[in-house]
Amino acid sequence: MNQTNSALADWQHRAFAFEQAINHVTLGQEHPVRQLLVALFARGHVLLEGDVGVGKTTLLRAAARALGGAYQRVEGTVDLMPSDLIYHTWIDDTGQMRIDPGPLLAKGEDLSVFFFNEINRARPQVHSLLLRAMAERSVTAFNREYFFPHFLLFADRNRVEKEETFELPGAARDRFFMEILIESPTDNVLRKQLMFDTRFQDTDHLISSVPEAVLPYAELNQVAANIQTSIQASPTLQEYALQLWQATVTPGQYGVQLSDIDMSNLVLAGASPRGMGMLMRGARVVAWLAGRDYLLPEDIRAVFYEIVAHRVFFQPVYELNRDVVAPALMAQILNQVAAP
Repeated sequence: MNQTNSALADWQHRAFAFEQAINHVTLGQEHPVRQLLVALFARGHVLLEGDVGVGKTTLLRAAARALGGAYQRVEGTVDLMPSDLIYHTWIDDTGQMRIDPGPLLAKGEDLSVFFFNEINRARPQVHSLLLRAMAERSVTAFNREYFFPHFLLFADRNRVEKEETFELPGAARDRFFMEILIESPTDNVLRKQLMFDTRFQDTDHLISSVPEAVLPYAELNQVAANIQTSIQASPTLQEYALQLWQATVTPGQYGVQLSDIDMSNLVLAGASPRGMGMLMRGARVVAWLAGRDYLLPEDIRAVFYEIVAHRVFFQPVYELNRDVVAPALMAQILNQVAAP
């Protein structure tokens, strides 16, 4: 085993320790936690979706604590403006106006996690500022560039309330490596724990039980790069991935059929090259976590929905019903495209 492989093996143990720590405070969310772990090692931004009170904020706070590094949090509100992320002004004891760095700049290059709570309550102007921060990990302010080499955006979206909310535009959603759905556990044993175990009723105390800095954040960029170069894809696997891509553009050609939907008029735009590149990036992390240095179809299938679904855009008549159409379409694509 060479030095790189030995280091990756050590990081695999850290990854599982991180996963175990998060699962200890978020019951019944093993799949979302694993997807979040994949995103961290793929260095991708994460959007959590779900109903009110299912644990989206708890999951992201726990992950931020276990990841370590500087942490900032912003609450999405209808009156939040881009400048509020860059600076804030105040009056000191002498009556002089002061300007301090806002949450995006306050921690400088040590910023590891920027948590945006209820991002769809913020206006499109704020989303536009985030586009650059997410794409380039930098912003321009005070006539200079600020860089955040370790920056990841964690956000959650309230999909229940519609008043005073602003849907994320396609360009903003595409910047999220993954969109992960959080649902309430259906197992009655877990439900009883959430109802009657008092440790789940004090969120701050629950989060404090998560060990800090399980994953040294400053080293993750290099580890992620090593993972990507160490996992190989065979020609057959590459052809399978290409077929999946084409199926997001013309699903009808692959025998995909959905009830009461005109398949020839469903897709406005299929997955982009960037999106499919992200899919392969996530699949390599899945393979690494499984202890392999090569890709299998199941690695791609494991992250296909979370990475691809929000990057496929429907005609307006179907876009209104995305929550139903997208899962059905992704499942049918995986069923109809033959795996090697």
